[in-house]
Amino acid sequence: LAGCTEYKSMLDVVVNAFYVQDGRYCPISELICYLATFQLEEIGLQHFSRIVKSLDTAKMQQFLRFFFNDLYLNTWIKDEWSHIYDSVYVKENLIDPLLRWQPKVQQLIEKLTDKLSNRSSTVKTSRVTQPKEFNLTVPKPRAIPPPSPAPLPVPPSIYKPPKERKQLEEIKTKNIQKAKVSIFCSSSILFFLLNWFFFIIDNIPIKLNTAAILREGALYQRKLEEELKRVENLQQGAGDSSEFLEWQKQMRGKDVEDQLAEIECRRLQGKLSYEEAVLAHQNVIQENKKKADLLREEKAELMHLYAEKRLQEQKEMKELVEQVMEGHKNVKQVKEKIQEYKQQIVQQVCEETGELLRQALEEQEEKNRKRYELIQQIRAIESTPSIRHKFVDLTETGGHGLFGEMSVVELRERLALLKEAQKAAEEEKRDQIIHEKQAKEQLILDKLDQISQFRAELERAAAFKSPLRRRTSREQNTGLLYFCQGLHWGQDFLLILENNFHQI
Repeated sequence: LAGCTEYKSMLDVVVNAFYVQDGRYCPISELICYLATFQLEEIGLQHFSRIVKSLDTAKMQQFLRFFFNDLYLNTWIKDEWSHIYDSVYVKENLIDPLLRWQPKVQQLIEKLTDKLSNRSSTVKTSRVTQPKEFNLTVPKPRAIPPPSPAPLPVPPSIYKPPKERKQLEEIKTKNIQKAKVSIFCSSSILFFLLNWFFFIIDNIPIKLNTAAILREGALYQRKLEEELKRVENLQQGAGDSSEFLEWQKQMRGKDVEDQLAEIECRRLQGKLSYEEAVLAHQNVIQENKKKADLLREEKAELMHLYAEKRLQEQKEMKELVEQVMEGHKNVKQVKEKIQEYKQQIVQQVCEETGELLRQALEEQEEKNRKRYELIQQIRAIESTPSIRHKFVDLTETGGHGLFGEMSVVELRERLALLKEAQKAAEEEKRDQIIHEKQAKEQLILDKLDQISQFRAELERAAAFKSPLRRRTSREQNTGLLYFCQGLHWGQDFLLILENNFHQI
């Protein structure tokens, strides 16, 4: 396989040509071509013939006849291989060995041809199958059966429903009726009990807290103020408000007319402003045209001035060129003068740098001397013994120079005074809270008295306005008795119904 891959381009020449001539592709042809070209000397003709015989005889016979053809080897195969390798190498190492092995391979081809001819002669002819009829038994004739008798008619029904089902249905209907009666009675009882419960709830006294007392007191106070205000207005001659309403209607009509007039005025002003804008636009267009004409004239003048200026510049350039040409003649003298000037500058710079260096050295020496003296002073100060223990006097200040500076003793005295003042303020606040609490309790008591008075007055007024209140209460009591009696009768009726059901 490695050899086939290495010489694939050369082997494809033969295999592709064989494919074109034969019309079908044989993958093993490439391997046989490689063995015949490069490995036939090593493996020998005997092993080569075994390999060929192990493959398809017809294909190998056609390929070997095609490949070991003298005409093909000496003509186009040699030419095609010469395009890939050197022609001398192709002739000596490839074509000549194939031509040398050609007679022996021709014998192998003849053997393959004989084998193919023998195979074709020994082919057995297949016989045609001739069908035979089946040996079937002839059925015996059967006798005609006698006619069957007519079937009996089907009865209308043989199923009878059981009695228990009817009894269950009757019990079910009775139970439903009984349930309806009990539900009706229970719903009526529940309705009465709910009404009675809500009636009792409406008459339950409510315990008032501080907020409720103040709220109710404010309500009664507001009602009292409204009533007093109404009475005062009546005393002052408050009458019918129809005149005021008529005046108000007229004023509103005038306001509407004024608004319409203002809208119309705005509309007319809008039209006027639009016409003014159109006129202003036309004026702007005319002014722009005038400005454009002026700009064109100015542009023409500027172009004329620019042309004159360019002519003047050209003249000046010519004069400058002439001056430069004259100046080139004195270049050497100018260079010598410049060289002398540069030398003088260098000498001055050297002298100045030397002076600066000397001054810098002197300044550095002076700084070093001062530093040395300062270090000596610091060391002398550090060598002196220092007092580590400091005696504290609580009556003296710190001496930091602050405005609010004080001693520790004074600070303690001031703290004591502040504590006493704080205690006095707390006592005063406590007394104030107690007084406020007492005043609030007194206010609540006054409000309760006021509320009780208002309620008594309202009850008295209600009793005076509705004298039938007692009658209604009596009727309610009698209705309650009647309902209880009806409830008792309903229970008796239910018991009677149950007994009847049990008897049935």
